[in-house]
Amino acid sequence: MNNACGKTFLYPDNVDTDVIIPARYLNTPDAQALAEHCMEDIDPSFTQKVKAGDLITAGWNFGCGSSREHAPLAIKTAGISCVIAKSFARIFYRNAINIGLPILECEEAADQIQAGDEIEVDFATGTITDKTQNKSWKAQPFPEFIQAIISQGGWMNYLRQMEKD
Repeated sequence: MNNACGKTFLYPDNVDTDVIIPARYLNTPDAQALAEHCMEDIDPSFTQKVKAGDLITAGWNFGCGSSREHAPLAIKTAGISCVIAKSFARIFYRNAINIGLPILECEEAADQIQAGDEIEVDFATGTITDKTQNKSWKAQPFPEFIQAIISQGGWMNYLRQMEKD
């Protein structure tokens, strides 16, 4: 699993799936079309500013609300390489793994990272480094098998690879 490195976008507690990808755009299965509207109700300029590899840092209960997989898919397709939050809604947490979006829970990092900070994440160790502030924190890394699922781009790709092996 590759490391993540990029600038961070900062969001508050309880960012729900309707804010991540508004329901009015759910009439398409096209991930790129979803990504074009990612975060627009909370951060209208997000899609113009985000670059491949960037990260999201958020408060408690990120991804609460409906159980749609569209939310982590829109985030991943927009170019976000990792979401760091104090906590995730359980269904979002599982959906993120299912579609191959790396996420980490780390209250200390979420409290101290500022918008625009350059962040590097080592997924194998769970180390989160804020290169702007010269600080590091330790999150619980995923077990190797979940890292493998994320590395393969999600659960379905992982299963296809397992069938080949």
